[in-house]
Amino acid sequence: MNKEAWQGIFPALVTPFKSDDTIDFELFGKNLEAQVEAGITGAIVAGSLGEASTLTRAEKAELVKYAKKSLPAGMPVVLCIAEQSTAEAVSIAREAESIGADGLMVLPPMRYKADDEETVIYFKTIAENTALPLMIYNNPVDYKIEVTLEMFEELAKVPNIHAIKESTRDVSNVTRIFNRFGDRFKVFCGVDTLIMEEVMLGADGVVGGLVDAFPKETVAIFNLVKAGYYKEALAIYRWYLPLLELDIHPKLVQNIKLAAAKMGIGSEYVRAPRLLLKGAERERVIAIIDQAIATQPELPDYLNLAADTSVA
Repeated sequence: MNKEAWQGIFPALVTPFKSDDTIDFELFGKNLEAQVEAGITGAIVAGSLGEASTLTRAEKAELVKYAKKSLPAGMPVVLCIAEQSTAEAVSIAREAESIGADGLMVLPPMRYKADDEETVIYFKTIAENTALPLMIYNNPVDYKIEVTLEMFEELAKVPNIHAIKESTRDVSNVTRIFNRFGDRFKVFCGVDTLIMEEVMLGADGVVGGLVDAFPKETVAIFNLVKAGYYKEALAIYRWYLPLLELDIHPKLVQNIKLAAAKMGIGSEYVRAPRLLLKGAERERVIAIIDQAIATQPELPDYLNLAADTSVA
């Protein structure tokens, strides 16, 4: 996977389960088909949204293998690494390479709040032990470790660290990264509610959540903004925002799985300790989803856009 392949929409795929708690690979395949039809450019498996914390290592490998055989040839499949120890992270990186993964999205050390030096060495050690390219996931809101610009100065020296999933929720950080590093890193928006803003600021791609349920709308916003059709993108984005806000919630997994189930490309089942939404909480989320379905906008031909030359 070369550096230029890090662009466009990479869904952070949910892991569909059956009622017996096993992975529903048939439904996983159905969702992948919908993603490809919508125009995604890559896929991320076994991330936080994919319930990585409850998946076995063998299940993560099976998800990679299934995605590789199901997606079009050449479409990148990226495995998420979220581990407590450097040794285990390195071991998984090597296994990912051996089973055909195209890249890795790497979170900082889990549970232990590593300092800046420890975090940089953690990322560097993983990168130096695999030929796969890495995306660094920078999400201090949820994981309490910020990868600062100074830390990225050190990481920029590692040739196979290609991309950043920017999830600080500070849209200005996209510009700070480009100002400091130019095109050294590919920058992805990692927060659903900021996809339009950060793509307008030059983000190369989006790692999305609600794309699991509404893939076409996500790709449409990205493509329209990149082509300069801001008014058209904004109309979709305004419709989409109540759904996107389901992603910035402790129960984002349950929310997004419920949305995917309502769209016929997912199931609600989650693994314990997560539980299904119920009562007023479930009804609130269903009301948001149902309202979105009832008012779903007609999309332009977003897969075949010429640049809008009227936009400066």
